[in-house]
Amino acid sequence: MASSPVVFTGLERPAILKEWRPGIAQFVWLAFVVVQALDGAMSYVGVSLHGPDIEGNPLVAWYLTAFGPAVGFTVAKLFAITCGAVLYMTARHSWVAILTVVYVVFAVVPWVTLLSGIL
Repeated sequence: MASSPVVFTGLERPAILKEWRPGIAQFVWLAFVVVQALDGAMSYVGVSLHGPDIEGNPLVAWYLTAFGPAVGFTVAKLFAITCGAVLYMTARHSWVAILTVVYVVFAVVPWVTLLSGIL
């Protein structure tokens, strides 16, 4: 006489482990974080080469003079990433995408131009 197989109920794989595939929102979020990191790194190099007066954001410039470039840019970028995370977690992905483009156009491209010696 054959016995029936034992079936465990409620032991499925957690939802987070089930074939997760990133979508456009995750790529936008990753691009936002990468652009923030690039801006922070290039800003640090730019301020190290040209002095704190080159920083265009007066609040960040104050942080630089008060705490130094490493702490100032770290605080500024962590704050920006936190704000982006709030937008991402509340499903405002289009705003994250818009801010990513704004940072590329108004922060990363000018730093690349300045640091590459074009200006």
